[in-house]
Amino acid sequence: MKKDSDQKDWENFLKNPSDIFDKDNQTKKSDKQFTRYKFDFHGYSIEDANKKVEELISKSFENGISELLIITGKGIHSNIEDDVYTSKEHGKLQKTLPDFIKNNPELSPKIKKINEAPQELGGDGALIIKLNKIKE
Repeated sequence: MKKDSDQKDWENFLKNPSDIFDKDNQTKKSDKQFTRYKFDFHGYSIEDANKKVEELISKSFENGISELLIITGKGIHSNIEDDVYTSKEHGKLQKTLPDFIKNNPELSPKIKKINEAPQELGGDGALIIKLNKIKE
């Protein structure tokens, strides 16, 4: 008796497999909410980069973007060695942008943290800026 019931269940299952849970089509709640915006600052001066990053952070924060990937480059092609008024360490966007953001009273409350990007996203030539969520 049990055998016949099992056979019928199996045949019904084969005819209508829609009840199968497809883990490949599953999306996590956190995946839907995660958004990253990427911007490349190659060729920007420090002053122009500061203005642009201020605009990017403000607009991204307003639009609910949770993370920015900022490509700064490593500064190895910058001609700052000949400029006596420029610091080799602080004449590179990878160093100056985080300081600008942290010291800007309009931007710092929007920032959760700033880290060097993982190697596959640019390593020490890129920054990951995690943004806070808008408080409602």
